[in-house]
Amino acid sequence: MTDASKAPPFPVTFIGAGPGAAAHLTLGALAALQAAEVVIHDRLVGPEILALIPETVRKIDMGKEGFGRHTPQAEINAALVHHAQRGFKVARLKAGDCGIFGRLDEEIEALEAHGLAFTIIPGLTAATVAAAEIGQSLTRRGRNAALRIVTGHDMAGFAEQDWRGLAQRGEVAAIYMAKKSARFLQGRLMMHGADPATPITLVENVSRPDQQVIAATLSTLPEAAARVPGPAVLLYGLAPREAQTFSLQEALP
Repeated sequence: MTDASKAPPFPVTFIGAGPGAAAHLTLGALAALQAAEVVIHDRLVGPEILALIPETVRKIDMGKEGFGRHTPQAEINAALVHHAQRGFKVARLKAGDCGIFGRLDEEIEALEAHGLAFTIIPGLTAATVAAAEIGQSLTRRGRNAALRIVTGHDMAGFAEQDWRGLAQRGEVAAIYMAKKSARFLQGRLMMHGADPATPITLVENVSRPDQQVIAATLSTLPEAAARVPGPAVLLYGLAPREAQTFSLQEALP
């Protein structure tokens, strides 16, 4: 590792790891990981990605897991500052894209408060990979002119959204952290006029060997979500293409 007494601080590199499979890691991300001396990673980063980090690199597991183990954000911020100030080449590795529900701004602000520089290498987010896995596009001419990326759960509890807008026919949304809020989402959307037959797809463990795709509708959303034990993204308004489902889809009756 770098001699901290002589080396100036290197920029901390924020890296989006993609949802799981190593095939979705960008070349820039791979190069940054292999050049790092300390990698501070989330718990949702896939084992295929972690295996690409050289054995000489110090790997620190510091992250959050929905409704599970939890590392306080202040502790993560402090670790970034601590290692960067000592002259190490620090990589902050986050699952998916580090700028989508990754609390990136809070970590950047912690670095800025200490005069530390940073760079960002974006990654594939779960929504884009999940849509590809079910053979769908997230936007389509004549169907939806916009894509919403929203969270089902925030620090205050179940997250409120523009329910009236989401309930409109043809709307498409990628909803993260939606499992625990499935019944809340269903109720809010139907209360604002959403069609109970609106297609919904839950993709669990996106791009990993244990990936599971569950096709449902708004009317069956709570039952579908109850069958998903792992992290999942909910694609509202999209159903798997038939050709993609023969080995993936576990459709509800």
